[in-house]
Amino acid sequence: MTNETTVRAERLRVEAVARCETCGRETDEHERDIRFGLPDPVLRSDEKHLAAGTWMSDDNPNAAVMMQVPELGPFVRSLLPVRLSGGFTVTYGVWISISPADLQHAYDVWWKPQYPEMQLTGRLANEVPPWNVFGAPVDLAVRGPEEIPYCVSSSNSELAQVIADEWNHDLVLSTLP
Repeated sequence: MTNETTVRAERLRVEAVARCETCGRETDEHERDIRFGLPDPVLRSDEKHLAAGTWMSDDNPNAAVMMQVPELGPFVRSLLPVRLSGGFTVTYGVWISISPADLQHAYDVWWKPQYPEMQLTGRLANEVPPWNVFGAPVDLAVRGPEEIPYCVSSSNSELAQVIADEWNHDLVLSTLP
């Protein structure tokens, strides 16, 4: 391949990358799914999810939707969509700390026809920068029978804003890995 052909091919590749009119970043950086592997309290513990007596709905914590860790409690996965201006969304796959009774209820209905009616209340168990919402109360609801629950509301004003408002691209995207 000649140098001219290489330069032309590189120019076409660069021109093919779609850029956001709002922030200039590539648009594929805007529609992101960020999945937390473990709840932060579990991640900070010495034994993590390997502590004796830990139960998970799947052997792989990345595939698990529920877990209970001795001395740390039960957790359930949830989706926290964050709307960006321009119609983009960054969706965080977070863990929510819930009560043992709610874990039992979630386990009882998760794979049954009643699952779409499931609603839970708990506390956000992951830090989601740039906001200071770790531990904030959050209400969960199922939107579709094949989806994990969504964070739908919160009595914490900052988390309620995260859920309801539309956010500046730079504020959110600059914190992502």
